[in-house]
Amino acid sequence: MTRKAQQANEYLQAGIRKQEGHDPNGAAQSYTRVLELDPHNTFAWYNLGVIAQQEGRTADARAAYDKALKIDPKFTSALYNEAILLRRSEPDQAIGILKRAIAANPKVDTAARLQLGLILADGARDDEAEDQFRRVVAASPALLSSVPERFRDSVSPSPTSSQAGSTR
Repeated sequence: MTRKAQQANEYLQAGIRKQEGHDPNGAAQSYTRVLELDPHNTFAWYNLGVIAQQEGRTADARAAYDKALKIDPKFTSALYNEAILLRRSEPDQAIGILKRAIAANPKVDTAARLQLGLILADGARDDEAEDQFRRVVAASPALLSSVPERFRDSVSPSPTSSQAGSTR
């Protein structure tokens, strides 16, 4: 590892510690230093986006997520957070981003599908929303309570024959 890369990594780790220690300004300074050393560091861009999003600086958050996604178009955390950021203001764009996140990484499938279903339901796209909620509940039945009430009966897992009981 080059000295420059080592320094960037040290600043990144410092930024993470500061962020975890609830020092967003210090963390942002560390991430900015990382980017001075390595302008293509997706994690620094992503974390700057998280800080901006937490502070309500939507435009800054979106710009930082976009920079992370230019470097790594399949960076699912940035995709997911940007979709959440756009959920109310640009729901169609948020839907597209969540679909990209699901395609890029099946591990985010359940959380992304739940958010996708919620956005679709808000947009009166009930058939599509129901499909997403059905997939969410099939993968994680405990999330049924997160599904809007009007969809719960139609997406509830049906009991298997052993769960339905037997007469023996």
